[in-house]
Amino acid sequence: MGPTVHEIRNLIRVEVGRFEREVDAQFTKEELAAIANEVGYVVDDGPSPSKSQMRSGIRWRVELSETEAAAGDGSFRKDELEAIADHLDTAATRGE
Repeated sequence: MGPTVHEIRNLIRVEVGRFEREVDAQFTKEELAAIANEVGYVVDDGPSPSKSQMRSGIRWRVELSETEAAAGDGSFRKDELEAIADHLDTAATRGE
């Protein structure tokens, strides 16, 4: 049996390198901003976008959607979390 959704979220938290805690919860706004920046969806230092906008941007940057506008804005599903984790792992391997 593969990892649970919570385990994948925690793996992503560790990959981003800013969050070394194991929790059983959705991503916080700060965590989403860090993940968005890691995958190339730049979140400015000013007021951060909404959580739904950051989720859409993350989906778009990891190629789960052809455009940001077409990306869903709801909570990440397990297959999306796996794609995000794979993208972060690939980026880390390439030294990005």
